[in-house]
Amino acid sequence: MTDSIMSKAATMEIPINSNGDTGTLPEDDSLEQAANLQWSLDEQVGSSRGTRDLQQVMVSGPNLNETSIVSGGYGGTAEGIISTSSIKGPGVRYNAEFNKRISVEGIGSNMHHSSSSSSSMTAEEASRGVAVEKIETVKKWGLNTYKCTKQMISERFGRGSRTVDLELEAQIEVLRDTKKKYENVLRLARALTNHFYNMVQTQHALGDTFADLSQKSPELRDEFGYNAETQKLLCKNGETLLGAVNFFVSSINTLVNKTMEDSLMTIKMYEGARLEFDAYRSDLEELSLGPKDAVAMARIDAAQQQYQVQKDKYERLRSDVIIKLKFLEENKVKVMHKQLLLFHNAISAYFAGNQQQLEQTLKQFNIKLRPPGADKPSWLEEQ
Repeated sequence: MTDSIMSKAATMEIPINSNGDTGTLPEDDSLEQAANLQWSLDEQVGSSRGTRDLQQVMVSGPNLNETSIVSGGYGGTAEGIISTSSIKGPGVRYNAEFNKRISVEGIGSNMHHSSSSSSSMTAEEASRGVAVEKIETVKKWGLNTYKCTKQMISERFGRGSRTVDLELEAQIEVLRDTKKKYENVLRLARALTNHFYNMVQTQHALGDTFADLSQKSPELRDEFGYNAETQKLLCKNGETLLGAVNFFVSSINTLVNKTMEDSLMTIKMYEGARLEFDAYRSDLEELSLGPKDAVAMARIDAAQQQYQVQKDKYERLRSDVIIKLKFLEENKVKVMHKQLLLFHNAISAYFAGNQQQLEQTLKQFNIKLRPPGADKPSWLEEQ
């Protein structure tokens, strides 16, 4: 490095005048500056030799070896290029730290970008999977609906065959007819309850009127008095009978609108499964009558699997319907035996005027009467 500086200083241009003689050179101190610079560099080389390799590894920024220091006098154009790789200072440390920070931030940004892109790709794949699943579900539903509609039309026009269980079909028809009759009984019992409730309210008002007139009419006090007592007694017995009739109506309503309705819902599911079973059975029969090439055999195998699935579903629901109809019949007989006995005893005791027998009937069936005014909301509920 110092040799290059000295060579540049030794080969400086020498100006020549117009006559070819060397002119008087002005005082030029470029050689002296080069000598001073060489002495200072020799001192720095000794102190920076131990840390030169470390600095060159840590410095990953711009190449500082291209930095030049110009040395020249006013009378010449000489310049010296000095390598600054051996010069250490705060600028070199700052440059190394800056480059390390830029490198870390670049790696972090790349990692963040890659993680965000991977998460977005995962969400996109999940949404795409849900969409494909929905499309497959709609496709299966449409195909199943088409086959069932075709089977239903074929049965109505007498072109298709249907699976029939004569004994089970007869029991289902009996249940539907029984439900209609019990619904009529329920409607009439509710009408009787409403009419009897109005009569009891009328008797209660009439008894109050008689009691008031007995106080205001001294000449008819006794007549108004025992009529008022009779109406109050009838009102009390009527409220007892209303309790028994309301219990009867509630039990019939539970039997008709819950127990029987639950069995009819199972029957509806059974009939739907029967229609699907016949639809897939007809489809399998049509495919079996066709050609027997490779494509047709694959379709026949798929149809056979679907037919087996529908057959299992049909058999399971058929068994459920048979069991529910059996338990429904037992429950219906048990409930109606109790309720019809209650209704008969209560009506007979009321119209016979036997108050003790009427109260005994309610105790026999564990019926608790509501106290007067129990139907009215409390003052706290009205607020």
